[in-house]
Amino acid sequence: MGFMKGVLVRLLATAFAFWLATLIIPGITLDTDSTGQVVLTVVLVAVIFGVVNAVLQPIIKTLGCGLYILTLGLIAIVVNALLFLLTGWIAEQVDLPFDVENFWPAAVLGALFVSLVTWVLGLIFDRD
Repeated sequence: MGFMKGVLVRLLATAFAFWLATLIIPGITLDTDSTGQVVLTVVLVAVIFGVVNAVLQPIIKTLGCGLYILTLGLIAIVVNALLFLLTGWIAEQVDLPFDVENFWPAAVLGALFVSLVTWVLGLIFDRD
């Protein structure tokens, strides 16, 4: 699969996962009625989430290496939830109608759900 096609597939899979999360996870809301605005919002939120993860996650993993070892990697759930919460905050700052209400259960369950859905979609669509 070409690089750009791979990026596009991952972006759309993440956007789809965010849209599903707004339907399933309590505390994650998408406050718009227009289908076009829903699509645009979840794609932009997926881009924000990708940038936040690409920039902050390697730094956090490097600085918190001992904590990852000490907790046998379970701290990753907390880190991913905080990055998910940060994504919701950034989306709010740029006036996107996407909101993550709180850390528990919205951010924790949302991060787990989006990770699981994008992983499954990656298995399905990431074929050569």
